[in-house]
Amino acid sequence: MKFKKVLATSSLLAVAALTLSACGSQKAQQNSHKPAAKQVLNWSLQTELATLDSVTVTESASGDMINNSMEGLFIIKNNKPTPGLAMDTKASSDGLTYTFTLRKNAKWSNGEPVTAHDFVFAWRRAVDPKVGALGSYMYSGIKNADDILAGKKSPDELGIKALGDHKLVVTLDKQLPYLKLLLGDARFFPQNQKAVEKFGKKYGTSSATTVFNGPFILKGWTGSNLSWKLVKNKNYWNKKHIKMDTINFKVDKSLTTAYNLYQAGKVDFTPLSAEQAKQLAKQPGYRVLHPAQISYMEFNEAKKEFQNKKIRQAIGYAIDRDQMAKSVSGGGSVPLTNLVPEGVSSFKGKDFATWAKTKVGVSYDPKLAHKLLKEGLKELGKDQLEFDLSGPDTETSKKETEFIQSQIEQNLPEVKVQTRNVPLKTQIAKSSKGQFDVQLTGWLADFADPSNFLDIETKDNPTNMGKYDSQKYNDLMNAAETTDAMNKDKRFADLVAAAKLLNEDQPVVPLIQEGNPEILRPTVHDMVENTAGLIENFRYVYVTE
Repeated sequence: MKFKKVLATSSLLAVAALTLSACGSQKAQQNSHKPAAKQVLNWSLQTELATLDSVTVTESASGDMINNSMEGLFIIKNNKPTPGLAMDTKASSDGLTYTFTLRKNAKWSNGEPVTAHDFVFAWRRAVDPKVGALGSYMYSGIKNADDILAGKKSPDELGIKALGDHKLVVTLDKQLPYLKLLLGDARFFPQNQKAVEKFGKKYGTSSATTVFNGPFILKGWTGSNLSWKLVKNKNYWNKKHIKMDTINFKVDKSLTTAYNLYQAGKVDFTPLSAEQAKQLAKQPGYRVLHPAQISYMEFNEAKKEFQNKKIRQAIGYAIDRDQMAKSVSGGGSVPLTNLVPEGVSSFKGKDFATWAKTKVGVSYDPKLAHKLLKEGLKELGKDQLEFDLSGPDTETSKKETEFIQSQIEQNLPEVKVQTRNVPLKTQIAKSSKGQFDVQLTGWLADFADPSNFLDIETKDNPTNMGKYDSQKYNDLMNAAETTDAMNKDKRFADLVAAAKLLNEDQPVVPLIQEGNPEILRPTVHDMVENTAGLIENFRYVYVTE
């Protein structure tokens, strides 16, 4: 989702979700891994909770808490779907109808059974325009969802129905090869209708106004306080495999304070600043998570100068992404080789980013940049170019826009760049109306599939704010989502070709993949951090003495 801080932390060089038990010191690795008598964790976060309502959640801190206190049809582990409440899944031969058999021993924390009707209720609520859930776009592809969101049909016409309490049937408008990944997202979780109707607008605004069906129950969150905890859910269907008794969470917005607490043994995990990362890179438990989150530049092709491919290419070749990642963005960020970062998906043992990697459009080549610029300006009948580069007003974004400005003006003397950093809401409002020249923007994957990145440049996607329109590109993406959707080889080939075409056409300039440095006590094992969608998964964690 554009500009989305997650559902993921700031939220893929990890190739998949990362298991932290291998990150300990040599001493920890030699430990017998004897479980501690008390299975308790203390966790430091930078961001407070916004909601526990799985339908309306939009950011990572809340999403991660929902992911561990509630459960849907599938659980995402290592960026792959594993069975959750769905014991069995059957798909029709045309890939448009799915029948899920639900577990009969799943319960809500109010004592009621979890049934297929809870999914029907939650999904209809998610697409209801009256609710206004920002994540409702993820339902596109499920039968009638687009028409419901447009106000043309009733939420009752969504392609989902319950056949009794333990059979759920989902009908699609088109094949979705990544459907199971979608269904592992919080926005497709069930909801207890009695609880939602009882609490009304207060549902999910505190732990007391929420019911849970996951491995843990969240307690102690009032809606505004900065500490709470997850406690083992004794009614969870898979409780015998949940090792942690309690996980205490505390929001520390100062990373200095958080690391001091880590050193004092009062917390077992904390994110790190770029400066801390440099100092602690060799410490036991240090690691860098590379979420499926990227930064890129986008050209407004409604502007005549940016309709010229050579102009776009020249600007792309003028930027040293390696230097930007190492000296500007910091924290373990890495340069992109195409719009899809590493760790999103793989095919035949190779990462998608490796298959799609080219030097075209993503290399640092000042001589080629200048040659292309002169040719492009000549075609436009100009001898110089001026444009605004807009971006968010965060500290990091300001540094990045200044770096890009410096690179372009240094390598392309005929170009003058004016940077304009504004509040994120302002940038989104302006860019959605086409009121920009070039913008520094970003994307964080909702699910681990290349299409989640590549779709943003298709003609009719509202996120395609630069109005890139390539028939060849649109045809490749359409084939990947229709005729080739269920053929893994053909679909992957379509997506790779589309990624390479973007590099050639340069409607966007891929820049960097974000890196999040953090430190986890080496006595903590089997902590899973997915790199797309819902990040933190505590279902498998245990601590040793």
